[in-house]
Amino acid sequence: MKIIDAIQSQSKPFYSLEFFPPKEKKQWDSFFATVERLKALNPLFASVTYGAGGSTQDNTLEITSRMKHDAGIEPMAHLTCVGASKEKINGFINKLREADVHNVLALRGDSPADAKFSWTDQQFRYASDLVELVSNEHPDFGISVAGYPAAHPESQTFADDLHYTRIKIDAGSDFVVTQLFFDVREYFDFVSRLRSNGIDKPVIPGILPIQSLSSIKRILSLCGANIPGQLYLSLEEANAKGGDEAVKETGLRFAVNQIRKLIDGGAPGIHLYTLNKADMCLELADRVKL
Repeated sequence: MKIIDAIQSQSKPFYSLEFFPPKEKKQWDSFFATVERLKALNPLFASVTYGAGGSTQDNTLEITSRMKHDAGIEPMAHLTCVGASKEKINGFINKLREADVHNVLALRGDSPADAKFSWTDQQFRYASDLVELVSNEHPDFGISVAGYPAAHPESQTFADDLHYTRIKIDAGSDFVVTQLFFDVREYFDFVSRLRSNGIDKPVIPGILPIQSLSSIKRILSLCGANIPGQLYLSLEEANAKGGDEAVKETGLRFAVNQIRKLIDGGAPGIHLYTLNKADMCLELADRVKL
């Protein structure tokens, strides 16, 4: 099943989830216990990451298969093109098909730390190249791409970011999942800019429930997302008064407010960046009550 068909058949807002595969198989029992708990959210689908260059690709393959057949959740495998060849990408997609997984999130991927690496030397330089390959050679696959409400960190302007987003979508993607953000105005402005340029694909906002001050600092440094100054100050204040638990509560209240505004404004659903944590996501959903 293509996920876009499930999205278009929805009559009310939904949750989707993102998980990352544990590197050690001894952690898998705990991981799938988390997946089972989050089934309570009735997720429309779940995306499963893998590392740059496919460093955990085998784990992604096995986990997506188990997620579909054992957990009963429609999986969407992350697929990056950094350092990849056409043969390698096609091989992974064929393995997904054999596992009855038919949806991918097409991403460029981050540049490796290797000083000798150059994008100009790569067979696939952009996520749009990957979308085009999957769309043309694997038409039975559903394809999603990433969107950046605050613009991609490497984009010079919002106009440039919109241009490259459109190229990805026009190459054959079905819908957009956004990078995490904390200002709902960025999401609505992003969608408005897409719509004004004739792009009507669904755009699912990505929400991250904040776990701790240290974790959000690390995540922001990795993804380049913005955080409103007032929110950051409230997290620092909470951390000073009550540590991680107080930060979690502050982040939870903020995320609940975000989701309510997004749904009231017409977002089709909410993509939760779970960080493989069940408690926060379940508490969040209980307070929101979609």
